[in-house]
Amino acid sequence: MKIAITNIATIVTGDWRDPFARGDTILMEDGVIKRVGSASADEVQACDFVVDAKGTTACPGLIDSQVHIAFGDYTPKQQAVGFLESYVHGGTTTSISASEIHVPGRPKDREGVKALAVAAKKSWDNFRPGGMRVHGGAVILEPCLEESDFEDMRRNTVWLAKAGFGAVKTPFDYVPLVKAAKKAGMTVQVHTGGASISLANSIHGEHLIAMGADVSYHVNGGPIAMPDEDFERVVKESDIALQICQAGNIRTALMCLNLAVENDCFDRFLIATDTPTGTGMMPLGMIKSVTEMSTLSKFPPEWMIAAATGNVAKVYKLNNGFLREGKDGDVLLVDAPMGGSRKTCLEAIKHGDVWSLVGVFTAGVPRFVGRSRNTPPPLRYPKVVESRIMNDFSAQQQFK
Repeated sequence: MKIAITNIATIVTGDWRDPFARGDTILMEDGVIKRVGSASADEVQACDFVVDAKGTTACPGLIDSQVHIAFGDYTPKQQAVGFLESYVHGGTTTSISASEIHVPGRPKDREGVKALAVAAKKSWDNFRPGGMRVHGGAVILEPCLEESDFEDMRRNTVWLAKAGFGAVKTPFDYVPLVKAAKKAGMTVQVHTGGASISLANSIHGEHLIAMGADVSYHVNGGPIAMPDEDFERVVKESDIALQICQAGNIRTALMCLNLAVENDCFDRFLIATDTPTGTGMMPLGMIKSVTEMSTLSKFPPEWMIAAATGNVAKVYKLNNGFLREGKDGDVLLVDAPMGGSRKTCLEAIKHGDVWSLVGVFTAGVPRFVGRSRNTPPPLRYPKVVESRIMNDFSAQQQFK
């Protein structure tokens, strides 16, 4: 499928160091971005699907690196169906599992732990709710696991691991497990802060530094933050990614943001939601956090978009998160909301308004074009001007 998006006012790349692309057009083909900038009339006419962006803004699809999924588009925690499809209407085109901890009767024995991770990984490989890509099957680090288990799971395509919900005596017992998972080539995520639901031990700065994991989950608290003095230690004494989340402490999220910039490690600053949990389902959780971090700080909105896209992609080694040639065709069209006081999406974000989502493409496929079912109406609507595909791709058609 060949797709062209034309008449884009601003193209936000997802790279905070080089946040804007020149031009007004994005071309996609066979699921990937072929060009960002310009295209000839002949190239546009050769496309199967052409959208006139009508002066809206384009940015990469948001990557939520902490979603508490189970199996399928169902959350046992909130007893609701269809939440991931709804998150797509909040701009989240990729989700990363925080491990399937909410699976009823979750096994904790050696074989069961491995089987759950492998089954979840392979299930999510075959299912894209609402077009969302889900990286599932994060193995929960239990003390019963041995080095050979991580090698076996890695052969079965499991590449994520999670520390924080295993039956360890102290957080320091995760150190050899994290080492074994990383040796097998896994990306390791770790719960951070005060105890959550079934967690016996709080995980603070000294534990994070000792573990050497890849990502500090909800470093600002999930929902309880670690002591303030630990933040500077983690920033300066480790290279762990600093993931802040909507379900955590907003004061410490801003403190972490400032420390990351001051210490020249903004690449490590990630935005996520940590939902669905007791906080609930939050289809606009990513949009809300990007907005809050921008409007409550001195930093520009394009940096916060990067923290929810390109920064995440770099940490997790994903092929999306940037509007660049060769990257996956995950693209959002966004705009300032109707009734607000700002005229562009970036201005609205900095002002503190929830922005309007008016188009979602994942894997180079249009999922909807027009008003999202979850965001406010926009100032401008894009228009499908050419379609050789038997679908109108409106939000109303997709979700009747």
